[in-house]
Amino acid sequence: MSFTKFEKARIIGARALQISMGAPVIIDVPAQVMDPVDIAIMEFDNNVIPITIKRENETSN
Repeated sequence: MSFTKFEKARIIGARALQISMGAPVIIDVPAQVMDPVDIAIMEFDNNVIPITIKRENETSN
């Protein structure tokens, strides 16, 4: 599934908040990476973030 830039920002932001609040990290992260946003981006790039996007059916005109 392809995400819009707004969906991507929302997913990464929500996941970074989860990580900063103590949620377990799903991937192996290098020791020098500590920023929750960077970790969330790495998870997004590896397609492992457990967040689902639901879209309404779009009608074409």
